[in-house]
Amino acid sequence: MVAKDERLHISVPKAVTKHHHPDQGANSSPTPNPTFISSYPKPPPPSPRSQPPPALPSPSPTSLLSPVGSPTPKMLYFIGLGLADEKDISVKALEIVKRAERVYLEAYTAILLVDQERLESFYGRSIILADREMVESSSHTILSGATDSDIAFLVVGDPFGATTHTDLQLRCREEGVPTRTLPNASILTGIGVTGLSLYNFGATLSMVFFTESWRPASFYPKLAANAGLGLHTLVLLDIKVKEPDLDLMARTGRTVYLPPRYMTVAECAAQMVEVEEKEGQGVCGPDVLAVGVARVGSDECKIVAGTLGELCEQDLGPPLHSLVVVGKRGHDIEREFLREYAVDPERFDRIWKEGYGQQG
Repeated sequence: MVAKDERLHISVPKAVTKHHHPDQGANSSPTPNPTFISSYPKPPPPSPRSQPPPALPSPSPTSLLSPVGSPTPKMLYFIGLGLADEKDISVKALEIVKRAERVYLEAYTAILLVDQERLESFYGRSIILADREMVESSSHTILSGATDSDIAFLVVGDPFGATTHTDLQLRCREEGVPTRTLPNASILTGIGVTGLSLYNFGATLSMVFFTESWRPASFYPKLAANAGLGLHTLVLLDIKVKEPDLDLMARTGRTVYLPPRYMTVAECAAQMVEVEEKEGQGVCGPDVLAVGVARVGSDECKIVAGTLGELCEQDLGPPLHSLVVVGKRGHDIEREFLREYAVDPERFDRIWKEGYGQQG
């Protein structure tokens, strides 16, 4: 038995050693030695136990939402839709929308660039518009049945870009309604399209429409604080959707809603310059650099850079618009990026050189 093992051991190199013929490539296989191969016994057929196990069925999308073996809990889903159109929704969120019992679309803090019918066609579902009154005063209609069936609450941008949605989730906690959040892009991150570093932004501001009797400057202290630190300031512009005509209501007692209004970059810049004339700290005067953006996230996105005085004269087209007041600590890479969108590149460079790019 030992001698046989030795002979077998000696014959192995002869069988596996490669001899390349001049006409063979480096990867050509040698001619096998039939004597050596026949010296091995044929392997027995595989036993039933050695057969591969049957393939498991692919999990359904809903089974991925809960541990294996446990039922999928019913809940209210806060779903971000992104910034532009119906295709910005995530695949996971779309699956939830398709199976939900009811689908609400919050329709007053922001808008998509497509209408409700286009959303319904893409989602394959009917959508209930949720205005401010429903969300803030009649939330029980949204939460009704959320412990027995899935309810989808759709929000343009990210679900928690507005405090009113945080309030709705707190009501869910109070009533024992489970919730889940599916985030998406918002203007808070989408503003990076300007080339301004998100690390260099300070607190975000909101600008409301001025009226004849109400011209608030409440944004100014926060803007001044950001400016003092050399930080950029994102300004979110006012939206008026389903606003009642108070004058008509006072005269007739009837509730009639005004047409939707969306503040433009030009209107925002003009209001900021007006407030600067009264406050006088130099944080939003006509020569302060700023950037106006419109329809971020879409193929029709537009960016215009210049002074606030220049932006007062710019038409960026349809909504939604936002504005950034540029901080003094801006980096030269940011300047180079913004210059491509400047109303007057030479003036932009001159103003930047005189007062911007201050590091530290």
